Amino acid sequence: MDKLDTVFSCPFCSHGTSVECRIDMKNLIGEANCRICQESFSTTVTALTEPIDIYSEWIDECERVNNYEEDVSYRN
Repeated sequence: MDKLDTVFSCPFCSHGTSVECRIDMKNLIGEANCRICQESFSTTVTALTEPIDIYSEWIDECERVNNYEEDVSYRN
């Protein structure tokens, strides 16, 4: 079985392998942080959460915000 990625490309500055994800099971918080531009994202986690899940949620949230902003500007 292939090992899942633990470092990723930043959706803001586009630097490859600059985003690291950390999971704090004690507080059930997952964080993704870019070491280049300092952008970050946090979310709740479960015992099954992997770093790729945190990063994917961050990307989904970026797309949701961008689509909302485009939708709002289109209506105006």
